[in-house]
Amino acid sequence: MKVHPVPRKRNITVRFETVVSGTRLSPPSAAAKKLRRLPHVFARVLQLPFRADADVEVHDSPGSLRFVAATDDDLGPGVRALPVEIHPGITKVYIEAPGLRRLGIPAVSELELDVWRFRLPASTRPELASAAYEDGELVVTVPKGAVAEAEEEVWGEGFGRLVLVQ
Repeated sequence: MKVHPVPRKRNITVRFETVVSGTRLSPPSAAAKKLRRLPHVFARVLQLPFRADADVEVHDSPGSLRFVAATDDDLGPGVRALPVEIHPGITKVYIEAPGLRRLGIPAVSELELDVWRFRLPASTRPELASAAYEDGELVVTVPKGAVAEAEEEVWGEGFGRLVLVQ
């Protein structure tokens, strides 16, 4: 087996030349070569207090999205969904329960990478999300909003009459 040495220079530049119908194009400028990786930011996200590989059932109905996760831990009464607006237009729904701190699950303000997340569609209303803990199952319901509401805002209240002009 042949082992290749590790290059000493970590900033490896790729040189290329492009020939288009007899003319040579120069490589892009140095500023264009630097690409930054941007984090994936979604407008609506549900975050459950379980590991990323947890088994969660997702039930999609015309009126809501329902998430059911079985757990052996007792979360106790008082489980609630807490919608937090991280940035204008970006909302994340956390689950808050008295038993979570006792189990070692971090608080909402702490950054945790290995948690179960779900990108909510644009039709959902995360500010109306609800959570309940019953019989060893955490049930989170996120209602969906009606699309017709946005149309009413555009046209206003109106008089409800149709006037035909010839």
